[in-house]
Amino acid sequence: MIKGKNVVIEDNVKIGENCVLGHNIVIHEGTVIGDNVIVADNTVLGKQPFRSAVSATTSDHELPPLVIGNGVKIGAGCVVYCGCTLGDNCFLGDMASVREDVSVGEKTVIGKSVTVENKCSIGSFVKIESNAYITAISTVEDYCFIAPMVAFSNDNFLGRTDERKQYFKGPTLKRGARIGANATILPGKVLGEDCLVAAGSVVTRDVAAGVIVAGVPAKYFGDVKEEQKL
Repeated sequence: MIKGKNVVIEDNVKIGENCVLGHNIVIHEGTVIGDNVIVADNTVLGKQPFRSAVSATTSDHELPPLVIGNGVKIGAGCVVYCGCTLGDNCFLGDMASVREDVSVGEKTVIGKSVTVENKCSIGSFVKIESNAYITAISTVEDYCFIAPMVAFSNDNFLGRTDERKQYFKGPTLKRGARIGANATILPGKVLGEDCLVAAGSVVTRDVAAGVIVAGVPAKYFGDVKEEQKL
């Protein structure tokens, strides 16, 4: 292992072979790191979540350690919480944040300054580009593409009533769904396999498999060409 300056490694941490740790890294208790992992400067691994008095999605249950697969690359200034798993050969860009109760599949890219909130499932071979926001309780299946500045939402009540808590649900992206830059996906919407949401759209209804939607609100625009499908 190659280790930089001011690295803090707490008890019961497991680190595999041929890992590289930059400067000023904190690795919290119990974290498991696979082989050939690179972690850049000023990153925090295995952080315990804080719970605000008004949080509706953060639980007080005991969380398992953070588990990082083989060949993962984690950029500078990232925060990855305990209760998270990162599959083999994932890539996290600088300043990405991945919360607790999140699973990320193999060879997925989480870009610079992306936020993945708690209780999310992110599949394999997914690409989430810079500054996208993946809200809590969202599902992104394999081979999906999420362009820069895309925003997911999970609360139709906008935080005003306790009733909202029973309806919380982020979007679900089925295999191969794609979303253009600056699109907004409203709570609980399902984007079908191989669909495409055009840049700047606001998705207020479920999107059928294999279609293109565009506009505010997003409406049917056309069909995805066969050669563009998985």
